[in-house]
Amino acid sequence: MKLTDIIKGSEYDLSLFTEAQISELESRIVERQTKKGVEYYITCTVRKKDIKATPEEVVRQLYLLVLTSDLGYPVSRMELEYEVTFGREKKRADIVIFDKQQTTSPYIIVEVKKLKLKDGKEQLKSYCNATGAPIGVWSNGRQISYYHRKDPNYFEDLSGIPRADQKLSDILSERWKIADLIKKDKLVNERKSLKDLILEMEDEVLAGAGVDVFEEVFKLIFTKLFDEMESGRKPDRNLEFRNYGDTETELKDKLQALFDKAKEKWQGVFTDDAKLLLTPSHLSVCVASLQDVKLFNSNLDVVDEAFEYLINKSSKGEKGQYFTPRYVIDMCVKMLNPKANEKMMDTAAGSCGFPVHTIFHVWENILKSKGLSRSHLFTLEEKPAECTDYVQDNVFAIDFDEKAVRVARTLNLIAGDGQTNVMHLNTLDYERWDETVKDEIWSDTYSEGWKKLKKLRTDKNSNRDFNFDIIMANPPFAGDVKESRILAKYDLSRSVSLEKLKNAPQGANVVAGEPTFPEALNNNGETVYQMSDGTFRKTKLKQASNMSRDILFVERNLDFLKPGGRMAIVLPQGRFNNSSDKSLREYIADRCRILAVVGLHGNVFKPHTGTKTSVLFVQKWDEELCPKVDDYNIFFATMQEPSKDNSGDKIYRNTIDEDGNNVPLLDSHGHLIVKHDLFNHDGKTPNGIAEAFVEFAKKERFSFFVDAPLTR
Repeated sequence: MKLTDIIKGSEYDLSLFTEAQISELESRIVERQTKKGVEYYITCTVRKKDIKATPEEVVRQLYLLVLTSDLGYPVSRMELEYEVTFGREKKRADIVIFDKQQTTSPYIIVEVKKLKLKDGKEQLKSYCNATGAPIGVWSNGRQISYYHRKDPNYFEDLSGIPRADQKLSDILSERWKIADLIKKDKLVNERKSLKDLILEMEDEVLAGAGVDVFEEVFKLIFTKLFDEMESGRKPDRNLEFRNYGDTETELKDKLQALFDKAKEKWQGVFTDDAKLLLTPSHLSVCVASLQDVKLFNSNLDVVDEAFEYLINKSSKGEKGQYFTPRYVIDMCVKMLNPKANEKMMDTAAGSCGFPVHTIFHVWENILKSKGLSRSHLFTLEEKPAECTDYVQDNVFAIDFDEKAVRVARTLNLIAGDGQTNVMHLNTLDYERWDETVKDEIWSDTYSEGWKKLKKLRTDKNSNRDFNFDIIMANPPFAGDVKESRILAKYDLSRSVSLEKLKNAPQGANVVAGEPTFPEALNNNGETVYQMSDGTFRKTKLKQASNMSRDILFVERNLDFLKPGGRMAIVLPQGRFNNSSDKSLREYIADRCRILAVVGLHGNVFKPHTGTKTSVLFVQKWDEELCPKVDDYNIFFATMQEPSKDNSGDKIYRNTIDEDGNNVPLLDSHGHLIVKHDLFNHDGKTPNGIAEAFVEFAKKERFSFFVDAPLTR
């Protein structure tokens, strides 16, 4: 009998355990014929009897093997189903290991009954508090957590539990270098996300700490990124973002000094006088939660998911701006194929997913051209000068949300190793940019990026038109712009009506048929339109009193593009088929070649919104790069795999291992792969929409693929 068959259909998992452990336990399975049919039992080495093989019991027995075989704890120090008293109520802890000296005192309590971490942790806390046990472990076979009970109020994360020949102090005082962090990364070994850890910290201390949760967690992540980079470049350096047995006051002083160094390195994110505001006790809990996490990774998913949660919680969702999943961003980047000599801008940057993944794409090609391994992209390693030059000279981003800008600046500062062109500006209200840049505080932070951005203006005295090669953006969906001052600057804020005439005025230019929206915009009054019924009409423009932000972003983004430039923009699905949006579609077609439309699954932006969206890809008409034609092919595709469930939780790909077990499919860096059909993962998954588009682009001879001749 296979253990996988026993746990099938349950939420328990075996991925934390080795093949040897699974095989050993399978060898102890006993088959019994009962009135209900064949049932399976496991011989328990602690209770010395056969126990029915339930999914919960399987996980418990496997963890007993970890405790005995890997950590050296004798069964003589263990008791299963240990009775814990709560007044008149009695409960049973799954596994208890007793203290070596005080043999009746619980030392470690293990809980496997509760499938979800939050429930399991609460149960553990109650057992540890009731018994005085200093260490707790929770697992469901897929995830695992270790806790140190400092006092009844605070439980701090541990990197693991002591071996039988160790003390708890040995674990707490162990010095870590970057190699240790890579090897013991909690996100890999415990199958957790940074978001999960932040939620735990909220439950434990942050909710009642009386601080801005976003600010304080951001400070800690910012500081830890700096610590990792320092150690990544000096492998023998001990990591400082750790509690090595420091007192709470000593730890806070150490972390404040590290934070100050990070601020000095990456300026323009926090003020010079910014301080860690968490109390020493609260800070100690948070450091314990984060210290075993490796933030630098092969992609941005680790930090990005956390920032998405924090910013959405504090501000982002208010204006309908939601972070774009990284697999959608990667698809867009692959399809637009940015080059090292091209200027790129994200006009609704959020945490800078589009710019940073554009950076990764270009870096990979630079490294490949030099015969270098791409290694990790979001990396600790110093890059060739061409890589940092690209970030500092060619990558730009703006956003109206100050918190998002600071997150974005952090990520880009790291990529550019100290310089970035991420600015706090309102994309749509460009008329007021000149006022904004005169502000001394703004200028102190953003002036260098602004100097570079100004050089890309088509007209040196105007902030409307620019000369970018690539624009990528996911603009806000919700809410309207109502300021007449702003609306007056946009063609798309106007509507066209046709006023009936008795006769065509003498000398008028008469054109048969109804005008398109661009034709109506450009009509100087000399053109009259004759309808199919023989009547005449003249155009009349009306200024709208409000307009959806995403529509204005389309026009604004096209103004940022130079001729031949290309754009990817996420839009509500209705923009592509609503009759009321006909003028928008005509406006786009007049200025650009429509390259592709990719329909995204309705779950992509859950849990924040269920709005159905599509990504529009265009290239601005240009005599050389994209000559204007009346008839051409367009690439259409629809995402079939949901990537998330209806609750907004990511769905991951699985694969079958050599023993026929269903196990998670991991990328080349050991990370879970989201189940989608947008692109392949270095050949680990089937080709998707991006690969199909590349073939289409080559056949259509699009200018932005190296092996395709220029469009003719």
